[in-house]
Amino acid sequence: MILITIKLPVISSVPPPDMDDTQGCIQCQAGSKLVLFVTGKCHWMCDYCPLSDNRREIDIMYANERPCNDFTEVIEEAKAMNATGTGITGGDPMMARERSIEAIKHLKKEFGPNHHIHLYTSIPFNTKYAKELKEAGLDEIRFHLLKLELEKYIPTIEACAKAGILTGIELPAEPDKAEILEKLLDQLNQTSISFINLNELEITVGNYENMELRGFNISNEITAGAEGSAELALKLKHKVSSGDYNFHLKFCTSQYKDAGQLRARFSRRAKANLQLWEEISDDDTIVFGAIYSSVEDYENHILELTQEFELDSRWINWNSKYERIELPISIVEEICDEIEIPCAQVEVHPTHERLEVGLVWLNNYVK
Repeated sequence: MILITIKLPVISSVPPPDMDDTQGCIQCQAGSKLVLFVTGKCHWMCDYCPLSDNRREIDIMYANERPCNDFTEVIEEAKAMNATGTGITGGDPMMARERSIEAIKHLKKEFGPNHHIHLYTSIPFNTKYAKELKEAGLDEIRFHLLKLELEKYIPTIEACAKAGILTGIELPAEPDKAEILEKLLDQLNQTSISFINLNELEITVGNYENMELRGFNISNEITAGAEGSAELALKLKHKVSSGDYNFHLKFCTSQYKDAGQLRARFSRRAKANLQLWEEISDDDTIVFGAIYSSVEDYENHILELTQEFELDSRWINWNSKYERIELPISIVEEICDEIEIPCAQVEVHPTHERLEVGLVWLNNYVK
């Protein structure tokens, strides 16, 4: 038996949402929100931006991990995961304002008014657009305050809240900005925001050089969180929960954001798209058996499988891309020593492109 496998970090359990969490957070935590990347365009003023180079400045959309040329494909991906809502991100969605509004309209038209949509932006945009966003169907907006400067955002924040959009702030907890963040909480208490989401500052491929320059180290071996960020976020959360504040503060850890939410979304998509010959693993990946064949021979091999082993054809799938016959792993394990062609256990992520993350050869006829 030869094993080739790739494992991504996951956490085994998802903590329940806070009582006052927004609907955007609740659905994201459940893995039921489509992640719609509408543009890679941005001002690039945040040295901690985690976005990888292959997403920066691109002018195509991604629905979850799927590149999309139009909103028909976006809707297809939303249906593929039974999405209850959508989070619109980038880049900065307000640098593609018309596309973002079009996305909101398409999603609401397809899934109805209960399909919850939230949007992220760091732009203190013209107040007239608040009404436009609300009329399109936006439910929730999250402002990222550049340089932690609030004043220029106040008119836009107030316009969004007045328009009926649930309005809040989302920021990373930067360990070297503790004093500024504490003062910011008091300033925000004078505005119409309903919530603050503090994210643990992440050190990623996209920002590690900048984070190194600022002296940040990863806090431990199982998270990409910057040392001191979680402690600061918890301190600020306690300050708000025990003080006289008009908003709710949620803290989202790096480990949970990367592994918990992602895993919950993968699990949901896996269950929605599982085929008869597939099963879901303990890691919420999809596992199945494979018998490798050729374009010339696969029909004969399938015929032999259905006749000699009395297999129902509905449990058998020919994958022309990988030139393999896919069927339940239990069956392949049972017959792999009786046939003289390569047999394997295959493990894939339940995404649109079905990234192959594990391959175990089950007999000596390795392809």
